[in-house]
Amino acid sequence: MSSVSILVTGGSGFLGGALIKHLAKAREYSLTAPVRDLGVTLPPDVRLLPTTDLNEVTDWHLALVNIDIVVHTAARVHVMKETVADPLSVFRAVNVNGTLNLARQAAAAGVKRFVFISSIKVNGEFTRPGEAFTADELPAPIDPYGISKFEAEQGLRELSAATAMDVVIIRPVLVYGPGVKANFLSMMRWLYKGIPLPFGAVQNRRSLISLDNLVDLIVTCLDHPAAANQTFLASDGEDVSTTELLRKLATSLGKSARLLPVPVWLMSGVAAMLGKRALAQRLFGNLQVDLGKNQQLLGWTPPVSLDHGLSLTAQSFLDSRKS
Repeated sequence: MSSVSILVTGGSGFLGGALIKHLAKAREYSLTAPVRDLGVTLPPDVRLLPTTDLNEVTDWHLALVNIDIVVHTAARVHVMKETVADPLSVFRAVNVNGTLNLARQAAAAGVKRFVFISSIKVNGEFTRPGEAFTADELPAPIDPYGISKFEAEQGLRELSAATAMDVVIIRPVLVYGPGVKANFLSMMRWLYKGIPLPFGAVQNRRSLISLDNLVDLIVTCLDHPAAANQTFLASDGEDVSTTELLRKLATSLGKSARLLPVPVWLMSGVAAMLGKRALAQRLFGNLQVDLGKNQQLLGWTPPVSLDHGLSLTAQSFLDSRKS
């Protein structure tokens, strides 16, 4: 039986690299990874191709030869400190125009399925207490990143309706795992150093997803018949408060969390004065997702628990400090 040929974009990134390594171990797939740096560390059997920026004129001809499935993880990601004057236009150039250019060439090349890694930000920035986002509710993106992902989704659906190529859209919440960067890494550093943090009285509920769970969902969507032209949300299926998350993470690091019970209303007010409302929303607001559709259509539930995912992440952090 011939192997399935898969093109994974963003192979040098956090998610793309983990997905490629997982697929390579299965030995059921022929893998191609377009990367900027040909010196990136990936399994030896992966076909590496040099690529340039992801935009509306990128030529994917060579990369798409004999490809059955495309998993598109590459994107201009959300950044905390935006520096460009018109962020939406820059996000659109990569996340909308670049994505749809790749997808059109993929459909023309005979690709059967296009798996697009979108974002929960397409649904919105927060949920009300006791409520959760669902995959098929009306999208309400707010920031430029979320808007660009939503516009890409719309274009992909139109393309799928006009061609023989299936599209699967996956919207993850915040992804953590070994090698995680940005705010999650900062939290681990603070906890490891024993820095007192004013987050001891936060009673919100937030969904997260481990890298292993997200990779498992993507793999499920590669060939599952019921995934065709569907949208799925992605989380661990366990929601925690910011306070609980920090305590669990500290335990995984072998540390005691020094969390001060500062009132949320006070921290939110200070954040507003400092122009950090978005950060306060992520720290103190709710963002929950419903995985009912995943179970119903795919029979999928997260294989890795939140505690185990945090343990793997913390151990990777500790190992990195030794090396």
